[in-house]
Amino acid sequence: MSAALRSAPAVPVLDVGDLSVEFRTRSGTVRALDRVSLQVGRGECLGVVGESGSGKSVTAYAVMRLLDAAGRVTAGRIAFGGMDLLAASDRELSELRGRELSMIFQNPRASLNPIRPVGRQIADVLIRHGGVTRDQAPARATALLAEVGIPDPARRARAYPFELSGGMCQRVGIALALACRPALLIADEPTTGLDVTTQAVIMDLVTGLAKARGMATILITHDLGLATEYCDRIAVMHAGHVVELAPTAALFAAPRHPYTAKLIAATPAPGRTLAELAAIPGGLPDLRRGDLPECRFSGRCERVDAACAAPLPRHLEDGRMVACHHPL
Repeated sequence: MSAALRSAPAVPVLDVGDLSVEFRTRSGTVRALDRVSLQVGRGECLGVVGESGSGKSVTAYAVMRLLDAAGRVTAGRIAFGGMDLLAASDRELSELRGRELSMIFQNPRASLNPIRPVGRQIADVLIRHGGVTRDQAPARATALLAEVGIPDPARRARAYPFELSGGMCQRVGIALALACRPALLIADEPTTGLDVTTQAVIMDLVTGLAKARGMATILITHDLGLATEYCDRIAVMHAGHVVELAPTAALFAAPRHPYTAKLIAATPAPGRTLAELAAIPGGLPDLRRGDLPECRFSGRCERVDAACAAPLPRHLEDGRMVACHHPL
């Protein structure tokens, strides 16, 4: 276990340690993740938050071993239930995905097969990974659609994705992800593009089923309000670094990293007026730079000084981690 995360679950379902990922592009090498460490335990929901481009989705795709051809893991480990996922063969990964590892993708309609009825797509997963026969699969698929709150599930099972609303497609995606009762569920911005009411229904559904089944869940979101309501702990990412990781209540009561404090100050909340919201100055650094600073927030930070050029420390206290030379 990474020393930086010794407050995490004693027996984690997922243990990511000092993970670094880069992408080769025509304009240079993008150092997308740098020494990312996090863990999640059985029945726990870990939120991963940060601005667009902070590395949240790259972390998820690296865990699932779904990075595109331009991306590669350059350092670190990904341990899942005692298995080294970075050393797993394509065949082993094919067996794990869908059965033990599942993911809800950002764009539910795009993640579904457009020329296959949604019920048959769920049945395919059940036959492949769930130990269900071809005769049993259609009824089980319909039951799963009912379980995720889709009305008239027998009729909807025969529908194609283009015939369903965004919220319906997201529910189908949830049914697909949970069909085989995986040990780990990664939900990547699962409420993107949905109205507020549907967002709440979807999140209640995902977290309720996860808790009932004892699944470890990673919720990736840019919405701190969503993370506050549904997550047990939160990892804050900035430009490929995890800058703070703490229990949710402690993080919001007393953020330790300057970026976390600014992120919270920029988040709408009940009773807070528009005038009270404070924009975070500057932007993320260009991750193609060969001279990236040790602290990638230093160019936006009011507390920066000469000490910030030294390797980034990880301070541990009170069940939390903060990566900063001058924590609050």
